[in-house]
Amino acid sequence: MPAAAPEPGRDCPRCPRLVAFRKANRKQQPDWHNAPVTSFGPRDARLLIVGLAPGRRGANRTGRPFTGDFSGELLYATLIKSGFARGKYQVRADDGLELVDARITNAVRCVPPENKPTPAEIRACNSFLAATIADMPRLTAIVALGRIAHDAVLLALEVARPRPRFSHGAVHSLAGGRTIFDSYHCSRQNTNTGRLTPKMFRSVFRAVRAHLDRLA
Repeated sequence: MPAAAPEPGRDCPRCPRLVAFRKANRKQQPDWHNAPVTSFGPRDARLLIVGLAPGRRGANRTGRPFTGDFSGELLYATLIKSGFARGKYQVRADDGLELVDARITNAVRCVPPENKPTPAEIRACNSFLAATIADMPRLTAIVALGRIAHDAVLLALEVARPRPRFSHGAVHSLAGGRTIFDSYHCSRQNTNTGRLTPKMFRSVFRAVRAHLDRLA
């Protein structure tokens, strides 16, 4: 397969199931974004945050990662508090919020049914993640939100097996000067069950901030 650009086209054909879901959503909600969701934030950022996939009523609706659902409320509040964003987050892409030295993307760029991409879909989209990483000349730190994002990052970076295992709060130093910080995904399910608390989530980004400050 030819090398991918950092972002898929609006009608990316790679995953038949996701294409069918996209077309169904366009018929049901013609005013929504209903297309692959592009990365958000400056390409010269030192931090890349990798989520799983757009939520149907979140980024698939608004066109910006983590915008329009609960996970975005926690993520953007945490980024603002830790200095990686400025402005006020609202549930729309034109709220004026800016990322500071940070960028956000997803392992899978199209919304999957029930928020569950298949392993084949994750692999099919991985070249876009690899291209996004390669397109960030100052990238030093990566926050992986959940095991799937963690595994997708390692695949994109072609990390040899045995690969570092996902664990919330774990920090993995990789060849090439990049460091992965693991966190449970900031989903409502994880926060409602107490698996992830706002304090736990903030601690991950405090660790990232301290890491970047040491390198400055």
